[in-house]
Amino acid sequence: MSKKDVVAMLLAGGQGSRLGALTASVAKPAVSFGGKYRIIDFSLSNCINSGIDTVGVLTQYRPMMLNSYIGTGAAWDLNETGGGVHILPPYLRQGGGEWYTGTANAIFQNLDFISSYDPEYVLILSGDHIYTMDYDKMLKFHIENKADVTISVREVPWEEAHRFGILSAAEDGRITKFSEKPQEPESNLASMGIYIFNARLLETALTEDDSDPNSSKDFGGDVIPRLLNEGKSLYAYKFSGYWKDVGTIESYYVANMELLQEDPPFNIFDWRVRILSNSNIYPPQYIWPEASVDNSLICNGSSVRGKVINSILSPNVRIGEGCTIIDSIILPETRIERGCRLQKAIVGENTLIRRDCMLGAPSTGGHPAQQGITVVADNMILAENSVIVEGENVNYA
Repeated sequence: MSKKDVVAMLLAGGQGSRLGALTASVAKPAVSFGGKYRIIDFSLSNCINSGIDTVGVLTQYRPMMLNSYIGTGAAWDLNETGGGVHILPPYLRQGGGEWYTGTANAIFQNLDFISSYDPEYVLILSGDHIYTMDYDKMLKFHIENKADVTISVREVPWEEAHRFGILSAAEDGRITKFSEKPQEPESNLASMGIYIFNARLLETALTEDDSDPNSSKDFGGDVIPRLLNEGKSLYAYKFSGYWKDVGTIESYYVANMELLQEDPPFNIFDWRVRILSNSNIYPPQYIWPEASVDNSLICNGSSVRGKVINSILSPNVRIGEGCTIIDSIILPETRIERGCRLQKAIVGENTLIRRDCMLGAPSTGGHPAQQGITVVADNMILAENSVIVEGENVNYA
C-alpha cells in the first residue's frame, strides 16, 4: 500500500436504538436525512473536502443498506487506487473472532488495515452527525501543539451535557479533565466524537486497552481517561460551526425541520461546501395542477397531487390526491394514497400508506411521547382508514 499521512476510520456500526423505528432495518448512518442525503454523507464529504482520500468504514449492525449505498465510494471521489473507501466489518482470524464490542475495540480489530498505509496520524470519526468541517485545520492544530491526541469539542446546552463526554481544558487548549456522560457535568464543553491520534500511540493504547479485562473497550469511557491519567498530551480543538447529534427522534426531526427555515443554521444550498451523496438518478419532480406546495423540499422522482406544507419529501415519494402533509418528513420510495392527513410525522422508506389514513391524530392522554412526533418504520403497509395518535411509533412486532 502507498504510505498515507492520514487515514480516517469512520465508526458506522451503531444500531442507534434511540431512533426507534427509523433504525429497525438499517444502521443509523444509513438513515435518510434532508431529502436526498443519508447521515453518513456528511462525514464522507468532509473527508474528501479535507483532502483525506483513505477511509475505513466500520460496519456491524444491519450493514446491507450501508454497504450497498457506499459501493465503490465513487460518489464521494473515494475510489482511487491506493486509497479510497473500504468497508470493514468484523471478521474471523486464526483462533476465532468477535463482534465489535466498543468503539476502541472496533478500531483495535482493524489496526492491520491502518498499519498497511503506515500513516502518521489517524482520524477517528462517527458516522451519525450532521455537520461540515475541515479536518485539515484540526490536523494543523494537532501538529502545532505537538499533541498526542486532539479531540474536537464544542459547547452544548447544560441540560444536554450529560449525554456527552465532557471535558475541561486550559486556555491553551490542553485537556485537564475528561468525564464520559457524567450525571453532574462540571463543564458544558462536549466531545464531538472526532479524534486525531498519533498513529503509534493509538496502536499502543488500543493494545493495552484490549488486554485490560476491566475495560469496556470504549474511547470515551476508557482510552481517553487512561491516556490523560498517564500524562499524555491531549488537546481540545474548539469547533464553532453547526454540528448536530441526531441520535434521538426529537433531534433528528428538529435538524430536518431547520433546513426549511428562511435563514437555516445549516444551509445545504451553500455552494462553498460540497455535500456529496450516492442518490439514485430519478426523473424530475412533478407537481400536479391540483397540488399545493408551501415551504418544502421536494426531491427528484416525487409526484405531488395533494397539499404539502413545511415538509420534506425524499426521492421517489408519491403523494395522492386530497392528501395533506404538514410538518412531516417522508423518506424515499414511500407512497401515500389519496385522502390521507399527516401532521408532524416521519414516515420510513418504502412504506405504503393506504387511503384515508390519519397520522398524528391529537392525543387525549396528556403530553404525547417524543414531543408528539409520529414515526412509521421502513417497509410498512398501513391499512385504509388507520388512525395513528401523535407520538406513537409504528413498527413490526
